[in-house]
Amino acid sequence: MTRYLFIIGMCIAQVLAVNAQAQNTYPSRAIKFIVPITPGGSNDVVARVIAQKLSEQWNQSVTVDNRPGAGMNLGADLVAKSPADGYTWLLGANNIFVTNPHMGKMPFDVFKDFTPISQVALVPFVLVVHPSVPAKNVTELVAYAKANPDKLNFGSSGNGSPQQLATEMLNHAAGIQMQHVPYKGALPVITDLIGGRLQVFIGAVNSLLPHIKDGKLRLIASAGGKRISSFPDLPTIAETIPGVELDVWLGVFMPAGVPKDIINKVNGDIVRVLQLPEVKANLNGQGIEAAPSSPEALTNTIKEDYARWGKVIKEANIKAD
Repeated sequence: MTRYLFIIGMCIAQVLAVNAQAQNTYPSRAIKFIVPITPGGSNDVVARVIAQKLSEQWNQSVTVDNRPGAGMNLGADLVAKSPADGYTWLLGANNIFVTNPHMGKMPFDVFKDFTPISQVALVPFVLVVHPSVPAKNVTELVAYAKANPDKLNFGSSGNGSPQQLATEMLNHAAGIQMQHVPYKGALPVITDLIGGRLQVFIGAVNSLLPHIKDGKLRLIASAGGKRISSFPDLPTIAETIPGVELDVWLGVFMPAGVPKDIINKVNGDIVRVLQLPEVKANLNGQGIEAAPSSPEALTNTIKEDYARWGKVIKEANIKAD
């Protein structure tokens, strides 16, 4: 019995030693950081900031690889089917994990095929209107929509996008029916909004801010669960209509089965990077808020948002493009 316990103890010690060595030597080669959109968007901005800082810290290349397509599912699927060795990452937006699965068959299982590492950022969304709309707050917008049921069209970057989901939630909660016009991306939405072909939009503040400053669009409210730090006097939609909230988060993921020691190392280093004053200032200047978390917190966020947005999609009968 004593010999048996000795052997068991030696095996455990060897496993612990291997794990410790892996953590001390990781990463020993270049890391591929998949961003499932074209360059320039919020996901891409955040990934490149993290990649640069970690490359400097680790003296090892973290390379951003843009793989757009299929509503971000193309790049996500590439990561899901990669080896679970910690050398392929995904910068994923919440729609991959909490809305896309409700709208059609997915090439992966969001709960089984990924390892959540850390939430990394929040992208504040705001409600804006074309200046021709005589509304300066949510109450006035709802009143105008009820009095003019056929006059308000809102745009989105596609069926099931965060822009559509937030506005459909507002429609349902306020008892109004603004008409949805889907586009292939946010840029053509903003173009038509400025031109007056659309009247309402809930979109990322970083892409709308220049047009708000120029007076081409009127800022009505923020769409998140709390006020935006850069606009402390701007009320949220939920302050007028409780429950109407959209928090767009970004997170880092790896394939399922990545060793725990690698998860802990990457999470810890990402959290430290996102707490650097220069990184916070860089992201804030682009309308993005650094928001790191633990793997467990990100897992819980996915579960909660999956249930919440699934209900919205069902109630609004939203179908994939």
